[in-house]
Amino acid sequence: MVPTTAHWTDIMIFRQLFEPETSTYTYLLGDEASREAIIIDPVLENVERDILLLTELGLTLTHTIDTHVHADHVTGADELRRCLGVKTVISSDSGVQCADINATHGQVISFGVHQVEVRLTPGHTSSCMSLVSRHDNETIVFTGDALLIRGCGRTDFQQGSAAVLYQSVHQQIYSLPDTTKVYPGHDYNGCTMSTVGEEKAHNRRLSIQIPQNPKTPQPHNPRDKF
Repeated sequence: MVPTTAHWTDIMIFRQLFEPETSTYTYLLGDEASREAIIIDPVLENVERDILLLTELGLTLTHTIDTHVHADHVTGADELRRCLGVKTVISSDSGVQCADINATHGQVISFGVHQVEVRLTPGHTSSCMSLVSRHDNETIVFTGDALLIRGCGRTDFQQGSAAVLYQSVHQQIYSLPDTTKVYPGHDYNGCTMSTVGEEKAHNRRLSIQIPQNPKTPQPHNPRDKF
């Protein structure tokens, strides 16, 4: 059993990795005991880096998980599958037929004693999903491009919808405890994480009710690039 007083970073291996060309975050999560691991949003250009890190940490990768399919996400999932024989995971709404697992809302992906729960959060694209992990009284969420730090993913192309994104964030992410740590798919201002409470208080792009079928403006600051 995991000690009830343990902090989640004490009982789970965690690395936040960065790809500067697209300001993309990749996340490596691993189980200390079994040495099983997952990677969230791997980038093709950084596959060698990720494999080296897995080797150095003595981890066995079991799954790659893409939070969505999009032009800026040139995923490294297929290459990691080819090199390491892992299972690839993508939303069941993505239309991707070559994934090993087309995840549905509420589905759980396990690695060792840990797990992440899939929450479908469309709006940036129809395939977006967020991943929730709970550890005793702590909750963390990997939001992909649905919720960024003080921003959100753009909604003006590729099955985007501002109204759908607003509902997704408020129903599936803002419903988590305010202390929930938020790890986004991108950041363009040097920020690495936030909390649900912070975003409720300070994320102006998601604080006002969005009308149905809005005319979404082009992004006007770097946070909204993708």
